Amino acid sequence: MTEHVDRSEPEPAAAPAGSAVTPADAADAARLVAFGLQPKLAPARDQEYTELLRRYREDPAFARLADAVAGGLGLVVLEVSPRAGMAVTAAEDSVFAVRMGDYARRTAADSGDRFLHGLAHLAVAALAFPRPEDLADDSYIGRVTVNGVDAFVRQACRRLEERAEEQGENTDPATDAPGLEAAWRIWARRSATGATKDARRPAASTTGIVAKAMAFLTDSGFLQRTGDDNGGTYRTTARYQLQVRDLAGSAALAELVELGIVPVTDGTATLLPAQDIDDLDLVADAGLPFHS
Repeated sequence: MTEHVDRSEPEPAAAPAGSAVTPADAADAARLVAFGLQPKLAPARDQEYTELLRRYREDPAFARLADAVAGGLGLVVLEVSPRAGMAVTAAEDSVFAVRMGDYARRTAADSGDRFLHGLAHLAVAALAFPRPEDLADDSYIGRVTVNGVDAFVRQACRRLEERAEEQGENTDPATDAPGLEAAWRIWARRSATGATKDARRPAASTTGIVAKAMAFLTDSGFLQRTGDDNGGTYRTTARYQLQVRDLAGSAALAELVELGIVPVTDGTATLLPAQDIDDLDLVADAGLPFHS
């Protein structure tokens, strides 16, 4: 008898469930990242966003795909949750990165004010989350005001000036001198409010700079405006807490907090003169929340 030989092609092994990535999967992952780039969009207000977040948490393969899409765009995923949505931040080489020079031009600021705008953002972060436990507590909500942030920075300026005088350092650097400490000194010399013919707050005043910073953070989904008292009152969002967590290891933010100006009692920050704080070595340009 002639032996029968089966010359048909062997059936391919079945692919493990969830291993095959389809164009529809890629589109859904990109859609989720697109939602994440809309920081003011609350997941609870969009059914598709909510469903994609659920899929990210329950489907590891889809989560890896969404992370890869974000990474390809130069984005770092900070958290994916119902409270924050897909919270992303831009890496230095991302097309979505906001650079201080661009931000300063966007706010019609003189190029010499670059460090002042960076300092305003540092001060908002320090005053909103003055303690490590505030950053660790997902339920914590920071509250800040324009005038409060300006007063906070001016208190820091006085503390730095006292320390510089004690150490015999030059307390009057050139206005274009680089470095974070120079920015604090320049801030102290700048008018807090100034005056315009129509009683508006000048953009170059320190409260004007803080107001621009807070408006930018509000447009970016990091703050929510809650009133007009004290130059404008704001509360933090989950996204801002995640962003500041990412920044918390920076030397500049730690130094600003450790100047001892911001005690916390009932969850709201208040101002207090600094007392008996150990000397801190400032690191020029460290930790600005923008890429240089």
